[in-house]
Amino acid sequence: MTSYKLIFSLAVMASANTLAAEPAPVLDINEQSVQTAQPTDMTTLQRTLQVRNNALNSMQQQIDELQTELSELRGVTEEQAYTISQILQRQRELYQEIDRRLAAAAQSAPQVPAAGNNNNVNYSSNLTENEAYDHAVNLVLKQKKYDLAITEFQSFNQKFPNSSYSANAHYWLGQLLFNKGKLKEAGTEFSNVINNFENSSKRSDAMLKLGMVEQKLNNPQKAKTIFNQLIKEYEDSSAAQLAKARLSSL
Repeated sequence: MTSYKLIFSLAVMASANTLAAEPAPVLDINEQSVQTAQPTDMTTLQRTLQVRNNALNSMQQQIDELQTELSELRGVTEEQAYTISQILQRQRELYQEIDRRLAAAAQSAPQVPAAGNNNNVNYSSNLTENEAYDHAVNLVLKQKKYDLAITEFQSFNQKFPNSSYSANAHYWLGQLLFNKGKLKEAGTEFSNVINNFENSSKRSDAMLKLGMVEQKLNNPQKAKTIFNQLIKEYEDSSAAQLAKARLSSL
């Protein structure tokens, strides 16, 4: 009996030693947590990138739309600026005609030229001259008979070569010929104003129109020279501003 107890005791001790020799498995909680969390982090990152890409695409689309609208607005602005410049030019011509007629009315009393002064006679006090000029202008402004107006201005310039209205008459004639496409004849009239009437209020406008004539005749260098001369001599005039715009397109 005692031997059996001894054997049993030895067996129990041997089992205990074996269990002590083999360590119990250890579970790495952090490693398991990381392995479990990796798929979740990747999904979140992918979603974040997708949201960011969608936002960038939306911003790019908005930028493209704004650039398109800006281009359209720029075109409209340039067109309106040109229209306004044309209106201002037309108003300036009408105001000049009003001033001229008021001055003619104030000088309607006949003037006797001084003795011995028969050269460079000015016929501004001659009613026939006033009527002839007014008739030619009215053919343009009121009756719209442009072909007949060309004939009337040509006749006026021949009959009254020293008239105080000569600069305006040559300018009107040049404008009418320009509108008819008779560019060389128009250029001759504008050159007449530029070269022979340095104090005329129409001289800057004549320079602008002569430059436009050269443009239409495919003479860009001549046009540039005329426009630069206009800007130099009449820097603050509306004609100079229009010349600058045309220079940028040459």
